[in-house]
Amino acid sequence: MKLLNIGFGNLVQADKIIAIVSPDSAPVKRIIQESKDRSMCIDATYGRRTRSVIIMDSDHVVLSAIQPETVAGRADVQPEDDDDSLMGGIND
Repeated sequence: MKLLNIGFGNLVQADKIIAIVSPDSAPVKRIIQESKDRSMCIDATYGRRTRSVIIMDSDHVVLSAIQPETVAGRADVQPEDDDDSLMGGIND
């Protein structure tokens, strides 16, 4: 199981991610509101501006305060032999 750092020490399971998108478009804003209405939204922004929306295969929507490109870059990092690298960029 590979964990992905989405900011402020929050982690998600990388292989459960369907999409990482920007929150700027109207359809994504609708997805966020609908997930909040269904109690399926996880806000990991610590009160900061939402910069990326992570859609999980469990129908959860995770809000993050870091850019989508940064989250995607952390997901692409291949684990090395040491234990810290298994955290998917947690030390970045």
